[in-house]
Amino acid sequence: MARQRHNIGFMAVDAIAGRHGASPWRARFKGMTAEARIGTQKILLLKPMTYMNLSGEAVQEASSFYKIAAADITAFHDELDLEPGKIRVKKGGGNAGHNGLRSMDKHLSTPDYWRVRLGIGHPGDKARVTGHVLGDFSKQDQAWLGPVLDGVADHAALLAEGKPEDFMTRLALVNGVQK
Repeated sequence: MARQRHNIGFMAVDAIAGRHGASPWRARFKGMTAEARIGTQKILLLKPMTYMNLSGEAVQEASSFYKIAAADITAFHDELDLEPGKIRVKKGGGNAGHNGLRSMDKHLSTPDYWRVRLGIGHPGDKARVTGHVLGDFSKQDQAWLGPVLDGVADHAALLAEGKPEDFMTRLALVNGVQK
């Protein structure tokens, strides 16, 4: 399960935690949390341990406890509509059928949080989407996956400082991935 395409968001958060000396993970808010300092910002990392369809519950509990506004939340998630390895950052918008985002929208009462969309590509046929998303990364994917996760961790300070365009520009240079 850990290497499934659907878990690329968790993989990115783990890479950030490892690179920035996060505290040990502990069970809280229906998830696993760790704290870190990235650049000048103190951040809370959260990996919901609910079903994907209920992940907004964990986000809402943590954001309520720490009084974190939706605008200060960044969700890292898989994105079918982006080629493998491509990354886009945006604030708000629709959930494009992503059940985790749908749950966050519902529990935060707003879609106005940041999203780091991590491209996993589309299998080409709608009937193959579930198997693709729940499938493990292939050996060919390893050529871009490691460098992208390293790039996310290396440049996470730009996100923490509210510079999503700079973050995307830096990641566009990673492993020849185009912005």
